Amino acid sequence: MENGQYFKAEAIDYRGQLRKIPKNKNKLQPIFEALTNSIEAIKLSPSQDRGEITIQLKFIKENLISDEVMLSEITFIDNGIGFNDENFLRFRRLHDDSKNFFNHGSGRIQYIHFFETVEFESRYKDATSSTGIFKRVIKLSKSKSFLEQNSIMYYYEPKEDKEKNISTKITFKKLLKEDDQKFYNKLSVEELKKRIITHYLDYFCENRDTFPSIIIKSFENNREIDKVKISTIDIAEEDKNDTIEIEYKGFANDRKTLIKSEKTEKFHIKVFKLTEKALDTNSLKLTSKHEIVEGEITKKIELDILKQDDVIDGNRYLFLISSKYIDKKDTDVRGDIELYTEEEFKNNSSLFLDEVIILDDIQNKVNNHILSMYPEILEMRNKHEVDIKKLQEMFLLDKNTLKNIKINIQDTDETILKKVYKADAQKVAEKDAKIKEHIDSLNELNPANKDYQDDLEFKVSSLVKAIPLQNRTALTHYVARRKLVLELFDKILNQKLNRQVDSKRNIDEKLLHNLIFQQTSDKTDESDLWLISEDFIYYKGTSEGTLGDIKIDGDSLLKSELTEEEENYRLKQEGDATKKRPDILLFPNEGKCILIELKAPKVNVSEHLTQLNRYASLINNLSKDKYNFTTYYGYLIGENIDTDDIVDNDSDFISAESLDFIFRPYKRIIGKFEKSNGSLYTEIIKYSTILERAKRRNKIFIEKIMD
Repeated sequence: MENGQYFKAEAIDYRGQLRKIPKNKNKLQPIFEALTNSIEAIKLSPSQDRGEITIQLKFIKENLISDEVMLSEITFIDNGIGFNDENFLRFRRLHDDSKNFFNHGSGRIQYIHFFETVEFESRYKDATSSTGIFKRVIKLSKSKSFLEQNSIMYYYEPKEDKEKNISTKITFKKLLKEDDQKFYNKLSVEELKKRIITHYLDYFCENRDTFPSIIIKSFENNREIDKVKISTIDIAEEDKNDTIEIEYKGFANDRKTLIKSEKTEKFHIKVFKLTEKALDTNSLKLTSKHEIVEGEITKKIELDILKQDDVIDGNRYLFLISSKYIDKKDTDVRGDIELYTEEEFKNNSSLFLDEVIILDDIQNKVNNHILSMYPEILEMRNKHEVDIKKLQEMFLLDKNTLKNIKINIQDTDETILKKVYKADAQKVAEKDAKIKEHIDSLNELNPANKDYQDDLEFKVSSLVKAIPLQNRTALTHYVARRKLVLELFDKILNQKLNRQVDSKRNIDEKLLHNLIFQQTSDKTDESDLWLISEDFIYYKGTSEGTLGDIKIDGDSLLKSELTEEEENYRLKQEGDATKKRPDILLFPNEGKCILIELKAPKVNVSEHLTQLNRYASLINNLSKDKYNFTTYYGYLIGENIDTDDIVDNDSDFISAESLDFIFRPYKRIIGKFEKSNGSLYTEIIKYSTILERAKRRNKIFIEKIMD
C-alpha cells in the first residue's frame, strides 16, 4: 500500500511509556486483550446478530521427523464495527478511555511487549464511500525503527474497498521472548478454549444468549489440523447470585486508626457449582469488566471457608466477585487491581488520603455471606474445626493460643502448627523475663578461661532450675545450654562482654574460636561445632593444631619421611608447612577433609580467599598415602563480607542470596609427587548468619518444651 507513515507522538515519550506500563505476567494477556477488543467491537456494531470471532494459531513444522512445532503467528478475525475514523482517532491516543468499557487505552502496549509486530487490516462503513466500505491498515511495534520516530504505530491512508463485509483482522507476528515462544509452541486449541472460558466466565454467563460465536483453529504449515468452538453449551450456568454492601474505610484524625464510613459499594457474588471433574479446585476470584483477575491480587484474597480440594456431593464451587469499584481500580496492566489490605493501607497512610474499600473486608464479608447462602459449606467448615480440635489434642496445643490466632480453612496442619508455635514464642518471652538475671550474667563468661566449661555448667544448672517446667528432662538441659551458648555468641558478635569492653586489644576472633571449638582441643563431641553444622560434632578433628602434630586415630597426618622434592615443597609456602595452624580441621570419613578458618568480625574476608586453598594443597600433597584425601570442604567464616569484592577477586564464587552465603562449587587442588588431584568446595559465610540459623534450629526445641 502507498502513503504509509509513522504516527509520531508530540506529547508522549513512547520509550518512557513502555517502561511505565510493564509487560503483563499472564502469557495469554495479548490474546485476552485482542478478544476483549473484538467483543467490544461487535457490541458497537449496528448488526443485530451475535457476531463471530475466529482465532487462528499458525504453527510451522520445519522437521518432518520431529513432532515439535513453532508458533509463527496468531490471527484474530471479527465482524465488529471496524476501525472507522472515530475508533482510529481513539486508537491513536495512548490513554484514551472514552470507549466507556472502563478501558485505559493501553492494551495495545501489551501486544508489542509480547510480539515484534502486530498488523491490523480493518474494513468499515463510511458514508462518503460510493461502495460504503473503506479499508484501513495499521502496524504496531516497539522495534528500533519505530521508536526512533517516537512512534509505535505505522499506518496507511484508508482506501475504498470492493469487499462488502465489515471485518477486522489482527495478526500477531514473532514472539519476542524465548520463554513466551516455548509456551505458545505448546498451546493447543483445547487448552486455549478452556482458558478463555475460565477467563470470561462471568461475561459469558451474563450474556449467555448474545455473546459472539468464538472459533479457534490451529494450522500446521498452512494446513488446518484442529478446530473447536465456544458456544452456549460450553458455559456453565450460575447456581446462585447475591449482592452485599461493603463500607468504605478511612483514617481517623490520628491518621492511625481506620474507621468505617457511611459510604458503601455493592459487590455481586456469582456462584458456579460444578462437578469435581469440571472444576479442579474451589476458589474465589475477583472479576474486572467481566474478566477474571489473574494478577498479584489473587495471592491476597482467598476462600477461607473451604479447602481447595473439598468436594460436597460431587461438586466444587467457583465464586466470582464483581463490582463497579473493582472495575474502576483496574490499571494499565489489565488485571493489576489497586486494592489494598488493611496492613498495606496503614503502612502507606501518607499515600491514601481518600476513603477506600479494604481488601480484607471484601474477603471476610464475602466468605461470611457464602456461609448463609450454602448450609452445606457451613457444615463442611464445622467439620474442619473438628479436625483442628483433633490436631490440638494430638500435639497438646494451647487452646487459648488456637483461639487467638487466625486459622484459615486453606491452612495445612503444618501451617497451623507454625502459627501456634509463633504465638507461643510470645509466651516464651514472658517466661524469659524470669530468668533474665541468669542471661545477663553471661557477660562474665570468658571462653578463653580454663574454667570456662565449669562456669558455663554452673549457669546452665541455675538456668534449668529457673525454667518453670514440671518435667525438666535431659532435653531441657540440652536446649538450655545451647540457648546460653547462642546468647554468648550474640554478645561476642556485638562486643557486649565485659572482657571485650575492658581489653585494650581485639580478642573477638579468639573468643569466637574458643566458643565454637576450644583452641588446641581435639574433643569435637565437647565442642559447640553444632553452631556451624550439627554433623560436625561427630567427626574426628582438632582445633588450631599444627599440621606436623595432628594425628588421626593416633597416627600422624603428614609424612615423616620426605623426598628432596617434598622437603622443598614443605618449606616453600611462607615457611615450614608442618608449623602451619589451620583453625579447625575435621575428618568425616576416608578421603574427605573439612577446613574451617575463622576471622575477626572486622577483618576483610576477601583478603584471605586463598588460605583454604593452601591448606588443602599442603594436606593433599604431604599427607600419608593411606588417608587418600581427594575431597575438601572449606568454610571461611567472618562478618566483613563484601560479595562484589569476593567475586571480583575470584569470579568462581557464586552468591546464594536466599541462603545468605557465598560459595565456590569447585576448585582443583593440584596433586604433586604422584598424588591425585583433589577438589575443594568452599563456602564463605557470616557469623551472624550462622547465629541466626542456629537460633532457628534451637527455637524449635524451645517451643516444644516451654509449653
